[in-house]
Amino acid sequence: MDTKSSTAAGHSSPKMLTIAIASFIGSAIEWFDFFLYGITSALVFGKLYFPSGDALTGTLLAFGTFAVGFIARPFGGIVAGHLGDRVGRKFVLVTTLVAMGVSTTLIGLVPSYHSIGLAAPILLILLRIVQGLAVGGEWGGAALIAVEHAKPNRRGLYGSFPQMGLPAGLCMAVGGMELASRLPEAEFLAWGWRVPFLCSALLVAVGLVIRLRIEEPPAFKKVLDNHATVKLPIVEAFLRFPRAILISAGLRFADNILYYVFTTFGLTYMTSHLGVPRKTVLVAILIAAALELLTKPFFGALSDRVGRKPVVIFGAAVAVVAPFPFFHMVGTGNPTMILLAEIMVLTIAHAAVFSPMAAWFAEMFSPEVRYSGVTIGFQLGALVAGAPTPLIATALLAKYGDYTPVAIFAMIAAGITLVCALFARVASDRKAPSTSTFIPASNTHDG
Repeated sequence: MDTKSSTAAGHSSPKMLTIAIASFIGSAIEWFDFFLYGITSALVFGKLYFPSGDALTGTLLAFGTFAVGFIARPFGGIVAGHLGDRVGRKFVLVTTLVAMGVSTTLIGLVPSYHSIGLAAPILLILLRIVQGLAVGGEWGGAALIAVEHAKPNRRGLYGSFPQMGLPAGLCMAVGGMELASRLPEAEFLAWGWRVPFLCSALLVAVGLVIRLRIEEPPAFKKVLDNHATVKLPIVEAFLRFPRAILISAGLRFADNILYYVFTTFGLTYMTSHLGVPRKTVLVAILIAAALELLTKPFFGALSDRVGRKPVVIFGAAVAVVAPFPFFHMVGTGNPTMILLAEIMVLTIAHAAVFSPMAAWFAEMFSPEVRYSGVTIGFQLGALVAGAPTPLIATALLAKYGDYTPVAIFAMIAAGITLVCALFARVASDRKAPSTSTFIPASNTHDG
């Protein structure tokens, strides 16, 4: 792909670090809110909002509302992409953060099914839709704020900061739920699980203070100065970069499967099917995600040196071979083996696949349609690979009573990412000098 990704020369290190931290903190808060719902779906929602005689049925229904958030994400991405390419990255980032914070806080206040009946799951679903819309627009903005401010030979490193928001959000979600779950079961179900949701309001306030201080990236300022905005950025992105959108969506399969099979579904599998103590599983996921905060910038920086493609191929290859060893290791019930299994899939495989994506996706599109392009590709992949994953994995386990079909399912999904990475094109300016030229839309195309 010969897309001249027109970022400016880049800021000095101190200012660039401030921008990177701003993209990281906001992203972490958004993912905290999103993952908190997934974890609570596995532990609580089936009992409180979808009561039935069969615990597995309740869990399936709860995971159904989890999937609703994914269905909403592409729609949020369309709106955010349009506004981000026409109004500005900063405006969208502030809006998505507020929407996510308000919806997550309100989820913590929704009464149970036994209190208000059918209105309880309906409210839960509506708020989950708002969450999905918000996170659908968040990632593209956070990625571009970091990547478009960075020098070309540092995009992988600084682009890894919004990617670090994902494990940081998971750490906060798992950590908050682990602390709440130390309460007696009755108190945990009555009010304890709500506390992490209510804490979201405080986190959003902190994130807003930071995000309101950042500036628009130089690349987008040039779009405005050159009057190069397009009327319908999403349509323009599909017309000019269809291959890039499809490839970026395919690249998302492995990272979605790694998280939602081995954390969201894995939590249910290990606690309900294997009888592993909930605390053991939560602590293992927490440690593996915390270590990802170290491996993500490593793999991001590595992609600046060796290229995005080799790093993603490595991570996808690990993801292909990991499922059977993972389930074998957690099947021992040994806390150390469970921790090592989570480190394999999260700290290593997921970090390698996910870290270079912000820079790689941004380099696939020209700046006047970049927010729309990266967001739609990213969220389409999440919709197809992420939304049905806990449901499919839970249904396969229910039907066959064994992890083998789930492991095969995960291997196939990771294989899709591996194939897409092998056939993906690489932007020509990844190793460009520290200055770059604004390329108008007519000079840039897919292919």
